[in-house]
Amino acid sequence: MEETNNRYSKRGVSSSKKEVHDVVDKMDKGLYPGSFCKVTEDLLTGDPTRCNIIHSDGAGTKSIIAYLAYRENGDPNVFRGIAQDSIVMNLDDLACVGIWDKIVISSTVNRNARNFPGEALAALIDGTECFLQELRDLGINVQNGGGETADVGDLTGTVAVDSCAVAIADRNEILDNKNIVGGLSIIGFASSGQAIYENFNNSGIGSNGLTSARHELLSSHYLENYPESYDPSTETKYLYCGPYRIDDPLKGSELSVGEALLSPTRTYLPLLKKISSELGNELKGAVHCSGGGQTKCLKFGTKVKYVKDSMFESPPIFSEIQRVSQTSTKEMYQVYNMGHRLEIFCDSRYEKSVLEIAKEFRIDAKVIGYTETRNDNLPTNQLDINYGEGLISYG
Repeated sequence: MEETNNRYSKRGVSSSKKEVHDVVDKMDKGLYPGSFCKVTEDLLTGDPTRCNIIHSDGAGTKSIIAYLAYRENGDPNVFRGIAQDSIVMNLDDLACVGIWDKIVISSTVNRNARNFPGEALAALIDGTECFLQELRDLGINVQNGGGETADVGDLTGTVAVDSCAVAIADRNEILDNKNIVGGLSIIGFASSGQAIYENFNNSGIGSNGLTSARHELLSSHYLENYPESYDPSTETKYLYCGPYRIDDPLKGSELSVGEALLSPTRTYLPLLKKISSELGNELKGAVHCSGGGQTKCLKFGTKVKYVKDSMFESPPIFSEIQRVSQTSTKEMYQVYNMGHRLEIFCDSRYEKSVLEIAKEFRIDAKVIGYTETRNDNLPTNQLDINYGEGLISYG
């Protein structure tokens, strides 16, 4: 079996982003070096008691899957979910530093105007407005600050959707992951199912690892018919090498393969806002398990051993990606959320309260593990995942 990392790199993807981290880790880390997002002094108003948070992210190559569905079925509304993906990838990162209100969003659409016409753009923009209104209806004050639509046909054959979020906050309200230490419970919140504020059954896919998922699951039909959807310099054997068409049923699920891959990324903002209001300073940290999957936690805390010994069952979309691609379990946990995309850290005496709050939102939650303090001389963090069939260690 070919190494999965090699398959990623052949598609122009760095699964570890080591070269990125080598550069970024040398940069100033802001007022709270241990926080999930960079937090700076308040340059916008000059208030020494406040701070600024600006964050950028996007839907990644999930927009290409939406493009394929649009071309196959002719329905531009598939891009409404892509708008949500791009926004949530920003908002849920901000939530992990304690920001869940008074946020301004700006979006950037880089498109090939020949292949991404006005009706698709209109659906994307309307999807943005509708999702922001849904958040406001839930008590999350998020406003649209405008954006940019760039026609860059030389850069993309389809469309890329990204967003930027800006907020001003009181410094004493920042959630700082430096407070993740040994002796805490880890509570995970499911990425799949249907939350009380969702009108669809979520596959749990999120917006990470979609380049691999697309090429491993979808068939050569898309290679032959949509050359604009891939890099022509990539070796053919790494392109659209799966067994499925978009409308084919997904094994073990009520969703089609396309529906599962395009399931809009769930936001945990309403949930985390309620948990914070209940726990206050007893909420010690939060990790959005996006890029890096279940290993994301390794970036936070000092000499922490994370033990995840009661993981969620892997949703069908991840099981099928692993089956057809023969990706190792260790690599799957490094790329995908594998069942929960948010985890928080608190004392064990708050477990029951947190689980009850999650139940109010119809989001499955469970204590997935705990933290310990490393008692060796190594300065790094460590993660052990016991997934039922064995133990995997990282760090």
